[in-house]
Amino acid sequence: MDKKFEEEFDILLSNYSDLLVGQDSENLKLKRMVEIWMLYSSMSKNMPGLVRHWNEQFPESKKTLIHLVTEIKKRNEIQKQNQN
Repeated sequence: MDKKFEEEFDILLSNYSDLLVGQDSENLKLKRMVEIWMLYSSMSKNMPGLVRHWNEQFPESKKTLIHLVTEIKKRNEIQKQNQN
């Protein structure tokens, strides 16, 4: 893959993360959480059977994912309140 494309796409991802959860998304851990959430969300819409199978096969990871989604939603609500 083209290095320039990767850098430019990373800018898009950073901007998305900032708008979703706030400026502290510069934190690499938080940015990775957003990446995982985006991928999981897309996969669950496009291949629900695969995701269901993964959920059944890895229940502890599913719990971690639920925690991750809850954290992102919480940060998004805070971000929305700060904009008002």
